[in-house]
Order: sequence, then C-alpha cells, then structure tokens
Amino acid sequence: MLAAGLLFGCMGVFVKLGALYFSNVELVFYRSFLGLLMVYALMRHQGQSIYTAYWGGHLWRGISGSIALLLFFYCITVLPLATAVTLNYTSPLFLTLLTLLVLKERLHIPLALTIALGFVGMVLLLHPTLQHKQLLPGLLGLISGFFAGIAMLNVRQLGMRGEPETRVVFYFSLTATLISGSIMLFDTLHPLNAHSLLILLGLGSSATLAQLAMTRAYRLGNTLVVGGLSYSTVVFASVFGMLLWNEILPLSGWLGMVLIVTSGILSLKLTPKTNTK
Repeated sequence: MLAAGLLFGCMGVFVKLGALYFSNVELVFYRSFLGLLMVYALMRHQGQSIYTAYWGGHLWRGISGSIALLLFFYCITVLPLATAVTLNYTSPLFLTLLTLLVLKERLHIPLALTIALGFVGMVLLLHPTLQHKQLLPGLLGLISGFFAGIAMLNVRQLGMRGEPETRVVFYFSLTATLISGSIMLFDTLHPLNAHSLLILLGLGSSATLAQLAMTRAYRLGNTLVVGGLSYSTVVFASVFGMLLWNEILPLSGWLGMVLIVTSGILSLKLTPKTNTK
C-alpha cells in the first residue's frame, strides 16, 4: 500500500506536468487507454478471461469512477497537489454514508462524530481555497470524492461476487477510455511530442501499477491497516507539491488535511461491513 501511495503521488505529478500539453479529458483518456493495454496484457499472461456475468456492476463502477477521475484530474491542474488529492480522498467518508444507506442501519454516535470531523476538515482545507477565488474547483474536488466513494462501493460489491481485481481494473479502464475518448471528439486535440509522450507513459504506468498494488494490498492485508496506509498518498503529494511547485498551505489547510485523514481511517474501523450481494 505504501508503494501504491507513492505511485499515486507520482501520478499526480505527471498529471500536473501533462496539463502543460493536454486537457484533463485527454489526460484521463491516455491514462485509461495505457492502463487498459497493460491490464489486458497481464490478464493474457495469467490466462484470465475478460468474460463477466456482472456487466451492470462493472458499468456503474466504470461510470462513477470515470466521473471521479475526470474531476480529480481537473482539480490537480488548478489546485495545489496536496489539496486536490486530499479532497479526492474524502471518498471513504462518502463510502461510509453510502454503506449505511445500503445496509439501512442507523448512524451511531461514534460514526456520526467521525463523519462530522471529516467535514470540519473539508471546511478548513477549502477555506484558503475560497480566499483565492477557487471555490468551484474545491467543490468539484469534493464531488470527485463522492463519485470515488460510489466507485469504491461498486468495487466492494464486485469483490464479494468473486470478481478478480484485474478484471475490475480492466473494465474500469475500458469504460473510462470510451467516455473520455467520446468527449475528446468534441474538444481540441493536442499533438504529441517526445517530451509529452514520456509524461503520458509515466502517467499511465504509475496509475496502473498503483491501482494493481492497491488492489493486491486490500486482498492480502488487513482492511483497516491498508486503508490507513492509503493516506500515504496525501503525504507524498504534499512533499511533491512543496519540492516541485513550492506549494505551501496555511496552517488551517494542514489541520484540515489531518482531520480528513483521521476521520477517513476511523470511518474504516467504525463502518458496518457489507455482507449482502
């Protein structure tokens, strides 16, 4: 999971570098298409079939994940890297709320306080953003976290049905490629050059390897420990942002990040486990 956290941080760096050459939709397309090729090659090597009996689950996971990715990449291009990543990592809080709705369970006090803690963190993190007239990107970052939470719920349900992680990643990459590719038909296409191609290769490789490492970590490790370590991406993104772009957040922003990370880890511990198919 630490390797995945580092690779997701690198993905954010490549997105920010790629924004000099491409739109966020183009970056999603290239990231998804390269990931699709890599995962398909891995499935062929392992002798896995792409056939699935759960088309609906993969479709919803693909659509929600694609929306989250499009918004997330846009936020990375206009917000400090650490801010964009942390807003996207509010997904466990939204996953908690969605899981409660699925299980139709009552919200107990410890979990309610945990969710409230996370939303206080969001306000603190967005406060400096509001001062810089970047309210819309900040809100879009939260929306990306919401759709990522829906995607996480879909992934959990597909895993319960016995779908291997490579197949889940394959159909997500396929859906994201088709959606972003369709949008690109109505937008400006930017040419490739040697430098931008290297950035795209770095983006696709880091994102796909990170996703595979993350799914393997969740399959083999303790969910709470792995979920907590997933927030290492926030740390790596903060370091990269400071070193590469001199992105220094105010104290309230750092405090907001800490509250979001803490509430996300606590929500993993306190959320009821889905046991329905």
